[in-house]
Amino acid sequence: MDYNPEHIRNIGIAAHIDAGKTTTTERILYYVGKIHRIGEVDDGTAQMDWMAQEKERGITITAAATTIYWREYQVNIIDTPGHVDFTVEVERSLRALDGAVIVLCAVGGVEPQTETIWRQANKYNIPRIVFVNKMDRLGADFEQDLEMLKEKLSAKAVPINIPIGEEENFVGVVDLIAMKSLIWNEDEFGAKFDIAEIPDNMLELAHKMREELMEAIADYDDELMECLLNDENPALEVVKRAIRKGVIHHDFVPVLAGSALKNKGIQPLMDAIVDFLPSPDDLPPVVGTHPKTGQEIERRNDPNAPFSALAFKIAADPYVEKLAYLRIYSGTLKIGGTYLNPRTKKKERVQKIFRMHANKRDELSRAFAGDVVAVAGLKSVATGDTLCDQHKPIVFEKMEFPEPVIFVAVEPKSKADQEKLNRAILRLEEEDPTFKHRIDQETGQTIISGMGELHLEVLVERMVSEFGVQVNIGTPQVAYRETITKSASARYTLDKIVGGRRQYASVTVAVEPQEVGSGVVVVDGLPQDSEIPVELRKSAIRGIEATKESGTIAGYPLLDLKAEIVDADFDEEQSNEFAFEMSASQAFQQAIRQAEPVLLEPVMKIEVVVPEQNLGDVMGDLSARSAQIEGIDHRSDGEVINAIVPLAEMFGYTTKLRSMTQGRGFFTMQFSHYRRLPPQREEKLLLKVRGYGKG
Repeated sequence: MDYNPEHIRNIGIAAHIDAGKTTTTERILYYVGKIHRIGEVDDGTAQMDWMAQEKERGITITAAATTIYWREYQVNIIDTPGHVDFTVEVERSLRALDGAVIVLCAVGGVEPQTETIWRQANKYNIPRIVFVNKMDRLGADFEQDLEMLKEKLSAKAVPINIPIGEEENFVGVVDLIAMKSLIWNEDEFGAKFDIAEIPDNMLELAHKMREELMEAIADYDDELMECLLNDENPALEVVKRAIRKGVIHHDFVPVLAGSALKNKGIQPLMDAIVDFLPSPDDLPPVVGTHPKTGQEIERRNDPNAPFSALAFKIAADPYVEKLAYLRIYSGTLKIGGTYLNPRTKKKERVQKIFRMHANKRDELSRAFAGDVVAVAGLKSVATGDTLCDQHKPIVFEKMEFPEPVIFVAVEPKSKADQEKLNRAILRLEEEDPTFKHRIDQETGQTIISGMGELHLEVLVERMVSEFGVQVNIGTPQVAYRETITKSASARYTLDKIVGGRRQYASVTVAVEPQEVGSGVVVVDGLPQDSEIPVELRKSAIRGIEATKESGTIAGYPLLDLKAEIVDADFDEEQSNEFAFEMSASQAFQQAIRQAEPVLLEPVMKIEVVVPEQNLGDVMGDLSARSAQIEGIDHRSDGEVINAIVPLAEMFGYTTKLRSMTQGRGFFTMQFSHYRRLPPQREEKLLLKVRGYGKG
């Protein structure tokens, strides 16, 4: 297909877990001829879930990319995970995309992960459409889902089709643009449908809903407005043009109904993707900065402009070792081309360019502005890096990722396994910015941390299956943090003989609390004309950066504070980088001790869905786990409890909930924030950390 950016759509498909997102993607692949038999998530044959761990669990873990062609359009689809432990996959995919399809379960409606995805899409200004899936399920309620979109997400959500029947009577949809009904055949996997007149019993509702649609989009198109004022029926193209404008301006969210499992409603969804979601040309130029001057620079979606791209995902690959997924914003990417990574200041050479289909690929000789491709040969590129023309450099805004909330010790079973473990950890850290590791200074153990039990479980399984590492695994532990409650400063002077030479450095560090979620900010506050050489100042910063990973109460990493070097003294003969690093580190630690440090614990937002008869037992159990109940809603699939609860209290909750509800209850959990640990639990934790108790 010839390069035509107007006919490219870069989209993500995202949803709460079990909303049927991967099944929806499978149907899309089937109808465009990418696959010849429909895969099902439940039997482990879904094309987009290609990792062994995904086939086993029936959930999507990594964002798999595939390109399809529908009508005359090229659609690059990223299928993203719904499980909260893998939210970072959604975040980095949305950063690179132009539009999104949000899949809702017709029974559950807007669920916690839907809210998270919606916030992420708002953050990156992603135009979106909503597909209400599972209309065939018991308890499906399209009207309720529309209300939830408006109330919970403040979305201007308006249907462009409505379901004909619900639950087992769901047979098709009424197209509110063409005012026709689409009825799917039960055979032929839904590849064909009949276009018919709207059933008599739905005419009144259809006209009412179409009127609402016209009111919602009238302001976007003068011709449409004129037609409506003159009581004329607007042409289909005029209506579609107005919807498209509303979507691209983030003012309007079209909603469609269907059932991916029953093969109904997929073709209208595909039409909506190409008709209403933006092309790269529809969006404003992307903005970055010059790596040296910090000056703001724009890049237009133009294949002849200087090259720029964002590496939004790094993935281990069995054939080429490592793949970098790139969203190209400007210029042309060529095999053999050399491009700059401004973060590392290194040049990277492109060996191969691929168009991906889950874990299969087609080789390309070049790729243009607006496209999404995978590239082999890049040595030191990490997730969130910019790749650009070395003579016209640009840096795009860095991606921010949440801190891990859970950790576990891993021990190799042999010396040979230690080397494999080190290699596996480094590779997996390149892929996943929320996976981190450290070496415990006291025990020498390797500690890995991530976003939840499932996250770490999957990563350990990958170490075994992909890297051949045999490891023993400890019990998962909560990733506590430390912070300060007041401002303080301290000076430390290093003046002693080391290795026969006198070492001298004197540094003053001031610390002050910052707002929740701001991390640790380290600042060189010395005057620009200070006598202290730049190398020594950088060493002092390094000393603080290294020390912030271990607080003064129990050795947990520090959070939410600012550390500033406010004064320093040096000796031209006897000061060196080592002395300044040590002095700044010690001054920082002393300042932290004086700033009344406290322990913080991760608090999770949970949604628990239970049968009505079990509500009392479940509420009592949550209360015993120090949960704060935020609300209880009635839904067609049960009573819904929303609460926040300390992560430390949630270990083993899956088993407990199953036993209280005879297997009918389920819950979702996602990180909310860090908060101060209550004194009683802080005392208990410190006894455990210092070896006096079992917790």
